[in-house]
Amino acid sequence: MIKITQKRFADFFRAHPETGTGYCIATARLKDGREYRQVVINSGYVSQIRGYSDIPFVEEEIDYFVVTHDKWDFVK
Repeated sequence: MIKITQKRFADFFRAHPETGTGYCIATARLKDGREYRQVVINSGYVSQIRGYSDIPFVEEEIDYFVVTHDKWDFVK
C-alpha cells in the first residue's frame, strides 16, 4: 500500500465521485510512460491493483490518475 500525500492527487480525488463507498478505481499513468489500470485508491492510499500482489511503483513516479470506475470482483 502507498499513501497519497501530494495535494494535487488529494484534490483530484476529492473532485471526482467515488466508485464505491470510500474508494475510487482509476488508471495510474507514471512519468516513465507505464500505465496501470484498475488501481484502487481507498481512503488516501493506493491499496491494490488488479492482477498485482504488490504496488509496483511509488508516489513520486506517478504523473497523473484518470478515474475510470472500472469495477471488478476484488475476491477473484
